[in-house]
Amino acid sequence: MIPPATYLEVHLVFILPVLAALAAAAYLREDAYWGRVPFAGLAVILVLAIVYTTPWDNLLIEEGVWWYGDGVTLAHFWAAPLGEYLFFVLQPILTALWLYQLDVPTEGDLRLSWPTRAVGAVAGLAVSAVGVWLLFRSPSTLYLGAILAWAGPILAIQWAFGWTHLWRARRVVTIGIAVPTLYLWFVDRTAIALGLWVISEQYTVGFAPFGLPLEEALFFLVTNVFIVQGLVLYLWLVDQWPTVADDVARALPNPLAVFVPAGQSAVGRRDRPSEATPHDRRRRDKSGP
Repeated sequence: MIPPATYLEVHLVFILPVLAALAAAAYLREDAYWGRVPFAGLAVILVLAIVYTTPWDNLLIEEGVWWYGDGVTLAHFWAAPLGEYLFFVLQPILTALWLYQLDVPTEGDLRLSWPTRAVGAVAGLAVSAVGVWLLFRSPSTLYLGAILAWAGPILAIQWAFGWTHLWRARRVVTIGIAVPTLYLWFVDRTAIALGLWVISEQYTVGFAPFGLPLEEALFFLVTNVFIVQGLVLYLWLVDQWPTVADDVARALPNPLAVFVPAGQSAVGRRDRPSEATPHDRRRRDKSGP
């Protein structure tokens, strides 16, 4: 294998072949997720990834937290190269297609008490608080702090919405996060070793097991946590929506209640094949994208 020499070649060599293999597996396997329902969840994740990550990423590049080797990038938009924006899109697709190979649990009541939700929200905000402290503690903890401060609000929202379900689905969540994270650690470590991008020693703590800086490892872990937790919660919401749709409609003012989707599940269950819709979560949706 010829080692990649540019950011785009990293995608061509390491990301696109794996993505294509996972897409083929998801399409061909009868028990994988495929169709409009799982793709809609992925679309939401993609929009959030681009919108939420773009300013954070560009500001850190401008600060000099990392930079790129000569001739590695093709074009820049703001401070980030084209390859970076492509990564914002390709990583969620790759991780989602891996998760969609698994049997994601969707059982459990959507209704959680406010104290239960508060536990998740406080835990996420605590992550941000630690991050903010690290941001101002020392230049060497700037990158680490930036990751945690940036991650906290998303974790707070996800954990407040359904940390109990994430715990109930912890086996699938763990596998869904671990495999793509390990692979992306390998890709990132390879790119760093090839000099395609350089992580600042000034803004990192200096701990780099196997040559991968702690901060880079944490970044890929956190972003895959976002993706997997978000999709697991989305599938849970879709499957359980019929149990709360009427309650939500009654709680809203009449002008808003008309926009509440009807209480009919768009995601069928394998143990109720007679009730499965064309978008059965564990069967190919030939009418889908």
